[in-house]
Amino acid sequence: MAFEPPRRLVRALGETAPAGDDWLEKLPETAREAVASCGVTVERVQVPGGRSSLVLLVRRADGTPAVLKLAPRRARPGSERAALAHWGGLGAVQLLGGDTPEGVLLLERLHPDVSVRSLPESKALLEAAGTLRRLWVEPPAGHSFETVAERTGRQAEAMRAGAAADPEVAALVDAALAAREELLAAPPEQRLLHGTFRQSKVLAGDRMPWLAVGPDPVVGENAFDLARLVRDRVEDLIAQSSGAATTRRRVKRLAESLEVDQERLRGWTLFRAVESGVRAHRVGRERDAELLLEFATWL
Repeated sequence: MAFEPPRRLVRALGETAPAGDDWLEKLPETAREAVASCGVTVERVQVPGGRSSLVLLVRRADGTPAVLKLAPRRARPGSERAALAHWGGLGAVQLLGGDTPEGVLLLERLHPDVSVRSLPESKALLEAAGTLRRLWVEPPAGHSFETVAERTGRQAEAMRAGAAADPEVAALVDAALAAREELLAAPPEQRLLHGTFRQSKVLAGDRMPWLAVGPDPVVGENAFDLARLVRDRVEDLIAQSSGAATTRRRVKRLAESLEVDQERLRGWTLFRAVESGVRAHRVGRERDAELLLEFATWL
């Protein structure tokens, strides 16, 4: 069959592709080779799929449903593999099979069209938070995962450049960078984190009701991981006249339910919202940038 990448994937990777990158061009052939190597039969391409990988719904030789995921090197699929192996299916999708080609993951099949985001907001936050808690474990000894300090250091450089090009966001960037410096001065714990956790990253499963997918793992404090969940459904928050108050209540509720310091959660939420807003502006997603930066002013 033809392995045509979904338009969302093409658009998203086009925003971040370095000069000369030909991963998308080679993807059809890469997919055919991966299917042959893993000995699976393809049912269909998952659409709209993710923003950093091609997801194929497949069946293994014994008929077991599975997922074949192909990601470019810049999406750090090796790091994802290592994290999934360490979690061993506890709270996250199960890694299947033995060796697969570089950039290819064979995973248990969940229900790709049913995420926690389909639940009412209050229930969705509760289920998502419960799933996230299971992932916060000690990282493996001698790990090579990126740390929160390293990842946010790279992001801070891009934020400073964005602020220089757009003075209107300079004050928010300054506040976010100041919060980062204070938070990194005395992190309370070092755990293996999902890294990009949100409601849409939690899918319904058969082995467990809800399981996390698509980690971009990082090692750091729990509040960093939880911060991305605070702003879930940001478009709905912005549309509410009580959006600012709702956001503050959400920070308090999530911090208390997961035993995270409220001020540390607020600080990382600010940093991550501003970073995402500046990045959205840089690649021309002006509506997203506007929503994220307005949200950041509430923190």
